[in-house]
Amino acid sequence: MPAAARTAGLKLPLLVLLLGVAMAAAACGDGGGSPASASPTPTAPHSASASPASTSPTSTSPTASPTGAQTRSAASACVERTLAGMSTAQRVGQLFMSAVSSTGPTAAQLQVLRQGQVGSVILMGHTEAGSRAVRAGTDRVQALAPTVAGSRVGLLVGVDQEGGQIQVLGGPGFSAMPSAAEQGGWPTALLQGRAATWGRQLAQAGVQLDLAPVVDVVPAEETSVNEPIGRLARGFGSTPGTVARQSSAFVRGLRQSGVLSTLKHFPSLGHVQGNTDFAANVVDNVTGPDGDFVLPYRSGIQAGAQFVMVALATYTRIDPRHPAVFSPTVVRGLLRGTIGFQGVVVSDDLGNAASVRSVPAGQRATGFLAAGGDLVLTVDPATVGAMTAAVLAEVNRDPAFRKGVDASVRRVLTAKLAAGLLTCPH
Repeated sequence: MPAAARTAGLKLPLLVLLLGVAMAAAACGDGGGSPASASPTPTAPHSASASPASTSPTSTSPTASPTGAQTRSAASACVERTLAGMSTAQRVGQLFMSAVSSTGPTAAQLQVLRQGQVGSVILMGHTEAGSRAVRAGTDRVQALAPTVAGSRVGLLVGVDQEGGQIQVLGGPGFSAMPSAAEQGGWPTALLQGRAATWGRQLAQAGVQLDLAPVVDVVPAEETSVNEPIGRLARGFGSTPGTVARQSSAFVRGLRQSGVLSTLKHFPSLGHVQGNTDFAANVVDNVTGPDGDFVLPYRSGIQAGAQFVMVALATYTRIDPRHPAVFSPTVVRGLLRGTIGFQGVVVSDDLGNAASVRSVPAGQRATGFLAAGGDLVLTVDPATVGAMTAAVLAEVNRDPAFRKGVDASVRRVLTAKLAAGLLTCPH
């Protein structure tokens, strides 16, 4: 049975329920998660009902039944018991996602995972080898899963599987996915059904997390000059309503298959020109705190998205002093506060991206976590050692930072529980 489908007897809707409740509990303990001097005063979260009715999201609100309460309590106990049984190094390792080859991890990549006790991986490099070959590689990754306090803690396996030019996994067992631009013109029922199929294919290959959908809103007149999204046909449309409707259908389809989804790139790459992977000093002078990015995020979160990826660009109307990925105003103020997201906040690439090369690797990791992030993504395994060492040093130096790390580990473990990767003894 695929790793994403192993649910310890729990059905997906209940798992999503547990995810929301446990993440809410983690959020409640996060008030001092990073140095207080870096935290803005968040505004009150908006109601999820602000999402358009056309997205028709499936409700994930907790029920009041005694059975549901008991299950939520058991899930929370599982996460807390696992967290308590972890060493400091193991906790820090849970906050990293390092790259392995999609055709199978190399010995060097596996050694990085072991040494850093890394808890998540991203599959890199387009392959047409097919599902069985990918599954053989992800099984080798899962062989590194530790047992903590009697609980097996699997590694979260993610991949960029958007469609069009951004589809890492292909070959037998994987459908050819049209671009998001094409998906944006489909009826939502069709898109949700196709996304469910794509999700099942990922699950069969041992992938639990799709680093998709893109919810950036690129105005039609800016498509030709927008390098990261518009030119690559990665957007679902040119208006917030269209992007919200279509991306939410994509999220619901993945959720049907038991695969977690990621809304990206917060707050938006819709008004930039340069691609942060290849260009430094990418700046957005248009997007404000109540910009056109808000609707797709609220809609996608209500539809069940459990991860949000933060961009590397700088937004002068929100925080002119920091790139979004290092900005408490963006992460704690906007994403956690204004939008009310309680799930896992993952960075865009902090390994090879040109936008962050001038920042020492260790400072990239600590800066993101101090801003309120949870999961450091690096496509360069060579940076993992410096990054984990810097985070360990900061944990030992600053009790507030350590508290934030623990809150982030709770969110990651809760997501793993929902994906069937955390199994606790009865």
